[in-house]
Amino acid sequence: MKPLTWISVSALFAFLGVGLGAFGAHALSSRFGDYEKGIWQTAVFYHLTHALALFAFAVAVAAVPNFYESLGEKMVTVTASLFAVGILIFSGSLYALALTGVRTLGMITPIGGVCFLAAWLSIAWAGFKG
Repeated sequence: MKPLTWISVSALFAFLGVGLGAFGAHALSSRFGDYEKGIWQTAVFYHLTHALALFAFAVAVAAVPNFYESLGEKMVTVTASLFAVGILIFSGSLYALALTGVRTLGMITPIGGVCFLAAWLSIAWAGFKG
């Protein structure tokens, strides 16, 4: 995908993160105990943090001379996809855990965390390479 598409994807993720944060704070606050609220807050925090990271990455790819060439089209797609998949798996599994109480959902959360780590390493690698 082109950098401008990733900017749009990141904006949609941010929109959802704000909406889910508000939903948890208002619509679910009476349903949640402290444990569930903590899980929901962690999900929202990582969701929004990495939506902004994806946005910054896409802007950098679009605007910084030679950054796109340094990474290459394939690595741009892989890096942006890792952020997106990380949000879906990490935060998504935590949202589901908070809503359902099914603790085994927490077992897939680290997969999303690994996606985040891999995306950050990809950016670091591109910086050192370029």
